[in-house]
Order: sequence, then C-alpha cells, then structure tokens
Amino acid sequence: MPFTVAIVGRPNVGKSSLFNRIVGDRVSITDDVAGVTRDRIYAQAEWLTKKFSIIDTGGIDIGDAPFLTQIREQAEIAMDEADVIVFVVDGMSGLTESDYYIAKQLYRTEKPVIIAVNKIDDSVHAHNAFEFYSLGFGDPIAVSTHHGIGIGDLLDKVLSFMKNDRYQVDQTSISFSILGRPNVGKSSLVNAILGEERVIVSPIAGTTTDAIDTPFTKDKVKYTVIDTAGIRKRGKIYENLDKYALLRAMSALERSDVALLVLDGEEGIVEQDQQVAGYIMDYMRAVVIVVNKWDAVEKDSKTMKKFEEKIRAQFKFLPYAPIVFLSAKKRERVHTLFPAIQLAFENYTKELSTKIINETLQDAVAMNPPAIHNRGKANFSYATQIAIKPPTIAIYVNDPEYVHFSYERYLKNQFRSVFDLTGTPLKLQFRKKDAYED
Repeated sequence: MPFTVAIVGRPNVGKSSLFNRIVGDRVSITDDVAGVTRDRIYAQAEWLTKKFSIIDTGGIDIGDAPFLTQIREQAEIAMDEADVIVFVVDGMSGLTESDYYIAKQLYRTEKPVIIAVNKIDDSVHAHNAFEFYSLGFGDPIAVSTHHGIGIGDLLDKVLSFMKNDRYQVDQTSISFSILGRPNVGKSSLVNAILGEERVIVSPIAGTTTDAIDTPFTKDKVKYTVIDTAGIRKRGKIYENLDKYALLRAMSALERSDVALLVLDGEEGIVEQDQQVAGYIMDYMRAVVIVVNKWDAVEKDSKTMKKFEEKIRAQFKFLPYAPIVFLSAKKRERVHTLFPAIQLAFENYTKELSTKIINETLQDAVAMNPPAIHNRGKANFSYATQIAIKPPTIAIYVNDPEYVHFSYERYLKNQFRSVFDLTGTPLKLQFRKKDAYED
C-alpha cells in the first residue's frame, strides 16, 4: 500500500477545502451545506518531493440524518487503510459533542492522529487551538484552508510518519494491475495468466476484496500481476463486499507500470468501464484494453473489427491503448496479452531523442502556428524529455498561459506521429523559457 493520509472530522469544518489545498486542485466539492461529501474521494499529492495518497471523507456526526450511517462506514474504512489521520476541527465554533465522538473512534484505530484546527485566519484567534489539547492527540496545528496558513507545517508533521524504505518496488519486474468493474473476469484472467487456480473465482460479483500481488516469470521476463477488487459505481460502494474495492484498486494503480482495463465482451461497454478508465488516466499509467469472454460472443469475420470500433468511439481519450481479445475461462488467446504489455511498458519507459523532439516541435509550429490565446501568442524555444513513466517533455515557451489546451493536444499528436508511444500516455510540461538554462 502507498503511504496514505485520511482526512476526517464532523461536517462543515473544512475537510474538503483542506483536501483541495493539499492536492492543489478542486477535486472535492466544497459547499457551506453540511454533508456534501458523502463518499471517500481519493487523490495523489506531493510535498517536498514525497508522494502520498490522500482520502477525503464525509463528515462524521451523531444522530440519524440521511446517509450518516453510510458516511460513518466510509470514514471508518478510510481510517482503517490510512497510515496517518488528520482530524479537522473548527477553531471558531470550538469543541463539540461530535468531536469527542470522533476522538473515541480514533483512539481505537491506534494510528497517528494530527489535529488540524481550521478557520484560524489570523493571529488574534490563534489561541483557540489550545482548547483542542483536551482531545489527547498532542499539539494541535492551527490552519486556515481559506488563506493557506499552516498547511506546510501540517504536511511536515504528516510526512514525519513516512518511512523512506517502506514502499520499495521491484524495479526489475514489469508490474501490471488488472482493473475493471465487478464480474468482468479479472480473477479468471489472473488464473489464466499464472496457469493455475491461484485466485478464487466465483460468478458472484465482488468476490475479490483485496489486491493480490503475484510475481512470476514468462519467457525470461519478470512480471508482477496485481489483481484488484471490482470497481463499483460510487452509489453502491457502501455494500459490505465492496467496502475496500475502490481503495485497493487505487493502491494497485499506485504501484503498477501497466494497467489492464478488462471489459466484458459478452455484455459490452457500459458507463462504469469509462469510469475505471478515468482512474487509469488520472494515475498516468500505461494501459492495455482487454476484451474478455470473447468465447461467449457470436462472431463472424467482422465482429472483432466492429467491437474495436466501438471501443475507440467510447474511449476517445485512450486512442493509444492496444486492444487484446481473449477468453480467460477457456484460456484462449491469452498469449496475445504479453506482447501488448511489453510494448506498453517499453514505451512507458522510453527515452526520446532530444534532437528529434525539437525537430518535431519546429515542424509542428511551422505547419500550424499557435493562435493568440490569453492576449498573447506562444513562442516555443526548446524542448527536452525530463522523465519517463510516462514520457514527459518539457517545452520552454515565452508564457505557458499562451498555450491553449487544443494546441497542447495538437503537439501531443505530432509527437506520437514521430515516436511509437503505443500503450503509454504522454505528458507535456510548458515552462517559461527563462527557466531554461544553457
């Protein structure tokens, strides 16, 4: 599991605002109406070069208001999975009965707990934090999610609990996760890949409730396969069998190089498949689309081509993903999966020629110069690859604000037309050109 931080507290104390501050984007919905965040919301965050996962939760409260039971369950799951818990309280309204109730829940977790006293917007109210010593979790940290005050101190404290050597990944192995909505045949695919009944298989949706890592070697190549619980629709995530499913899937993605998006060839593509694909996109992982249960589909010479066209139409944001058709149950065409995984991984870790990157950029600009955007016109000076997993290109420009998102998409397509990047996302970073030094 990656290092994970859970944010908990009663409704309307600013949990989602703190989450958004840490993540750096408005991922969680924030509203003055208590209880807007009902489900756990997940994201990746970074502080002082250290990456971690963070979970926002619905407000825990006492009483019998709608959804309170489910919200408490979701918060308990988040606390159970977290390495550190940030307990957010309201520095202006002071301690409440609900705060004491949450504190009692937190004592039982035996996890490190940090008190974040929110809404301390100025030094006049700083003394309000002292009241929260009585909760018994050590020194409270005064913060203001509105003004960004104290967030750095809070994150320093959070990361003091991170052990540097805890989450080492075998760099010599291709790590791939198997993701998809429940009952598309993920566990059967694991068994077919490993050649033995290693994972329990059942026609009941939601049988797998954990992420299972299994190393193996095939054709002298080392792999680690990560099976995950099925991802259900958010509204159904409260069911007991599903309670860990989404969190474990996020954990699997965190430590994967390649994600296999498994579809049900018999049932076809549904909205949930696109939601799962969205998580893969968010984590910027290499991807292979796997159409399972192909044995159950009535076929003619055009069936595969038509299904592929449907996939391309439904997953327009994954045009680079290779598609593999197989039957895990019958162990048919499983051998076609490994070349796709290897290709995606090779491109995910590909190093690109700086010379060709710049020639491609120059040719792209010559063919289609950027239009005026934000009252300015982008003038590109230089580009170079700065990272792999995925390949990341820094492009130095007079002002990144002048680059329209459609032009970024155009440049990505131009780079893809020159470099084989099948299976991998491509990341572009636009930097102000005075940031580049010869």
